[in-house]
Parts: sequence; structure tokens; C-alpha cells
Amino acid sequence: MRDFISSFRPSARRGIAVACAAVLTLSLAACGGSGNGSDSSTSSSSSSSSSSQSTSLTEMTGIKASGKLGEKPKVTFKTPFTVKNATYQILQKGDGDVIEDGDRLCTQQMILDAKSGEEVDNTWDKNTPECGILVKKDSIDDAYYNLFKGMKVNTTIALGVDTSSGSSSSGTLEKYINVMTIISKSKAISKATGDKVTNIPSNLPKVTLASNGKPSLDLNGYKPGNKLVVQTLIKGKGEKVKETNTVSAHYTGWLASNGKQFDSSWDRGEPSDFALNQVVKGWTQGLTGQTVGSQVLLVIPPSLGYGSEEKSGIPANSTLIFVVDILAAY
Repeated sequence: MRDFISSFRPSARRGIAVACAAVLTLSLAACGGSGNGSDSSTSSSSSSSSSSQSTSLTEMTGIKASGKLGEKPKVTFKTPFTVKNATYQILQKGDGDVIEDGDRLCTQQMILDAKSGEEVDNTWDKNTPECGILVKKDSIDDAYYNLFKGMKVNTTIALGVDTSSGSSSSGTLEKYINVMTIISKSKAISKATGDKVTNIPSNLPKVTLASNGKPSLDLNGYKPGNKLVVQTLIKGKGEKVKETNTVSAHYTGWLASNGKQFDSSWDRGEPSDFALNQVVKGWTQGLTGQTVGSQVLLVIPPSLGYGSEEKSGIPANSTLIFVVDILAAY
């Protein structure tokens, strides 16, 4: 079934290499493409399954970093520096907690032009870390999983990125080094965790949960109005979600007219990440101020959803019902 979220925001695709999935918020060509799994130099010779791509990482040399662990490093290398995809170098070994399976990593990053050595951008100066790396085998490529697992917080890594394809793109940085410092980690959750809310109005749709956490819906004779309805079902104990956050969430959506499901991240087997300022207003308004770990029921009128626009599986002027598990916000 079509991903509801990706129909109106840039998708956070698992297949994109870590160096791009986590690389600042720059509009670099590689991070807007379809991934780099086609690079013949990165394919594993032992892999015979077309359904399971695996990157083979190569260690590079020649890059140096100095400075206090966990702070913005000074990075130097001889220019022009030759970079290839699926290459890395550990510049500073961390002294913090060991990274384990299921950890979500927050990183500060720098982008350095491989040709000139010039710093193009960074997250350090504005203190806007990226927290999109989930160290789980079903979330990132096995090679990157093995690279991160066992590292310590405050480790600094250099990743080589080459987005060129033989043709020059004027004004586009094609060869660069992503210098990433792991500043913290937290244990990722796979479904809402917290306290069940007991004072839920009896006239709202009723939600029941499968053993894996997927919700099902009973309309309960509900007749929606023209206003947004936000009802917390499980109150998480995490930080409050901000309107400017990117949120990782599991969700299912139904039509309020007949209770028909039109999308569910649970059916795809993985949560979706999306920026709250790039989704329909009902999501932005309904999730802002909620806490990580919460499960939220949203009833979104057409004015805060798709209005008169028809979408795949969603008729025009539809009121939409969602149950959203907020797994992370960064």
C-alpha cells in the first residue's frame, strides 16, 4: 500500500547510504537521489541475493583530526583528496558509552570539500545534531551496522562520498568528506511505551492493539465534525515534540467515512521518519507538544488534510483517522 507520509514529504529511505541519510540538511545531490546501491565497487562478492544488498566498506587513510573528544574537531588532509563511496576512517576513538544494537545515535557533522579541503557546512555552530541513525540491521546496511556497533560515544568518523557519475553538475558538490562525531545515544523503541490514558471520551473511535503494537479501529458510531481531534491514548515519558522536529513514528490511517484502512507503516515492517513542518497541518498541530513514547489518536478534517484533492485510496474531502506511535523526535 502506498506510503501516506511520502506522498507529501521527502521520504527517509532506508536504502540511502548512512553518509547521506544522516548528512546535515544540505541539498546535496546524493542525498536526494535513489541511493548508491548500484555502485559496483560496493557490492559484496559473496552476496547472491538480489533482495538483500550489502555494502563492503573500505578503510581509507590520510585524514587527521585533533581536538577534545566530543567537541568540534580540526580536520586536515592533503588536497585534492581522492574519495570513493563506501570508504571510512576512524579519526578519533571515543571515550563514552559503548554503542549497542537498537541504539539511536545523535551526531554532529561537517562537510569538507575533497578538492579544496574547505568546510562547506556543519551542524556544530548552530548545535543542530542529527539523530537519524538507528543501529539495527533492518534499518541500515549491515556494513554500517557492524561499523557503528561496538564504537563508543565521542568517536569521530570520516566517510567518503562521491556523487559524480561522469558528467559535471555545475554548482553541485560531488566529492566530499562527511566528518561525523557521535555525541550521544539512546535506546530506540519500537512502539508506544508509557501510561495508558483512562479518561478517553466514550464517543471516540475505539482502538485495540495487536501483540506487536499495530492498532485496529472500531468506528464506534463516530460522526466526525469539522475540527481537529487530538486524543492521547498512551502518554509517553520522553521529551516533548517540537514543531521543528523530525519524528520517527509507526502509524495507521483509516477513512472516517467507513473505517477502511488506507495506509500503515506496521504493514511495511518499519516506522517512517518525517519533518513535522512538511506534513499536513493535522499532523503538525496534533503531534506538536506530545511526548516521545506516546500513542495519539488524530481525527483530521479535510481542511487540515487533503481538502478537495483526491489521493490514492483517499477520496476528496475525506476526514482521516490516524493512530500514531511517536518513537523518536530529533
